[in-house]
Amino acid sequence: MTLGLQHRSRPARQTSAFTLLEVIVACSLFFMVAFAVLEIITVGLVAARKLQRTEPHFEFLISPHVLTNILNEGNYSGDFQEIMPDLYPGFSWEYQIEEVGSNGFFRVDYMIIDATSGSKPRTLTTFFHKPASPPGSATQAR
Repeated sequence: MTLGLQHRSRPARQTSAFTLLEVIVACSLFFMVAFAVLEIITVGLVAARKLQRTEPHFEFLISPHVLTNILNEGNYSGDFQEIMPDLYPGFSWEYQIEEVGSNGFFRVDYMIIDATSGSKPRTLTTFFHKPASPPGSATQAR
């Protein structure tokens, strides 16, 4: 007895796919472009950071006067190296304390000078009421 089995051969599959070599080449090209873009961005950020120049703020000079109860008339000056070494090289400060009214009313004129750029000094004027201060030019004797 013979069985009537017919042997059918399967037709070869015709699939389109990428070879391993093509995938490796595509990945390597992608990563080369990605790292080139990252390098350009990094160089740009470093250059932008170098262009930024920090300048001191008036808060460094004003805060001691806000916290104290006594102001003494006079002219004061100094360098930011004394307050914060190596943070603001080339910057200096000046301020003048003057009593402008009775009962301890003072005017303080602050100035921050940039010796490196030669630009115009930045100035700020504030007023303080410090009745415990010694007599100044506006009040000779209290």
